[in-house]
Amino acid sequence: MVNFRNLLLTVQDDGVAVITINRPDILNALDLQTLRELKGCIEEIRRDSRVKAVILQGAGDKAFVAGSDLMAMSRMTAHEAMAFSRFGHEVFNAIENLPMAVIGAIHGYCLGGGLGLALACDFRYASTTAKFGQPEVKYGIIPGFGGSQTLARLIGQGRAKEMIYTGDLIDAQEAYRIGLVNRVLPGEQLMETCEAVCRKIMEKGPIAIGSAKDAINRGLSMDLASGLSYEAQVFGNCFATLDQTEGMKAFLEKRKPVFLGK
Repeated sequence: MVNFRNLLLTVQDDGVAVITINRPDILNALDLQTLRELKGCIEEIRRDSRVKAVILQGAGDKAFVAGSDLMAMSRMTAHEAMAFSRFGHEVFNAIENLPMAVIGAIHGYCLGGGLGLALACDFRYASTTAKFGQPEVKYGIIPGFGGSQTLARLIGQGRAKEMIYTGDLIDAQEAYRIGLVNRVLPGEQLMETCEAVCRKIMEKGPIAIGSAKDAINRGLSMDLASGLSYEAQVFGNCFATLDQTEGMKAFLEKRKPVFLGK
């Protein structure tokens, strides 16, 4: 397993991988080195047949990720900033396209690029301490890691514009109310709940989970008719797998299926 400077990666015996952004002294801020390591980490997970689900968290008790590294960004030219933004998109896209569930475990500050990172997860659970925001306009810039696009698609254009234009933070309960997070939990229950949900998902057919993720993600960029057509294609492809045969046979035989991911 690769050793990272700014990340921690652990793979549990049951197949749950936990990625921890490990820069707690600066609230886990994202810089170019951290993004490069995160890309390498995702590539390693994709190659690791043991991994069946992923949890993404931040180190320490103050932040998930409190944004991008402003010290590093303050020295960027316009060209460098554009390249930084595009590389962030590339890394987050790699997370979105992992063929397994990725859950964001959010505690403390989840701001700016950190919110963009959280939005790259399939869904998010938050502790009661979590705070969310896109404060970039306070620094004379806009969200650069997908926030102007992915946030609006999740919570609606009006709410996203309000968050981005004002730079205001919202708490975990408001994030839940507007659909930004799926659950709000006491801090001590956050990781155990994420792990329990991962295990529940891992009981299902891995090809089916990956196929459902692909159909949802790609369908969101299509009109409804195209999305339905793509769903039918992916649905049909499932019937060429051993997992489909096993899943339906197990149901008819009233037993628990044994999926092979084939």
